[in-house]
Order: sequence, then C-alpha cells, then structure tokens
Amino acid sequence: MTVERIVRIVAGLFVLISLSLGVEASPIFHHSYWLFFTAFVGLNLFQSGITRWCLMASILEKAGVKTEAACARETASA
Repeated sequence: MTVERIVRIVAGLFVLISLSLGVEASPIFHHSYWLFFTAFVGLNLFQSGITRWCLMASILEKAGVKTEAACARETASA
C-alpha cells in the first residue's frame, strides 16, 4: 500500500467517524462538537492540495512506506 492510499483511507475514515459521532440522527451520536474534527480534516485536505505537503504523508515516508511515484519507477525498471 502506498502513502497516498493510506492518507486517503485515514482521512475518509476520520470524516466518517466524526460525522457519525457529531450528527444527531446517528445511532452513535456523542456531541455536535465532533463536527469540528470533520472540518479540521477537510481543511487539512484542502491545505495539502494547495501546498502539496501533508504531515501524515511525511511521517509515512520516513517510516519507509513507498509513494506511488516510487512504485511506478520500480515497475518501469523491472
């Protein structure tokens, strides 16, 4: 799995969980303040789209997870 896929999966999971906890119609509703976390994730996605920098992606790369570009280079050279 690549850095980009992990970031997308985690962001989507965070949005779904925070919406489930923050929307009153949800069976696992906790408090509407969870919607601030949804907004935080959205702002981070927006920021990373503009600046091409994501903290989580940087951490995953340092942990040794390959990027899509690195996987494509490996495939092309094989």
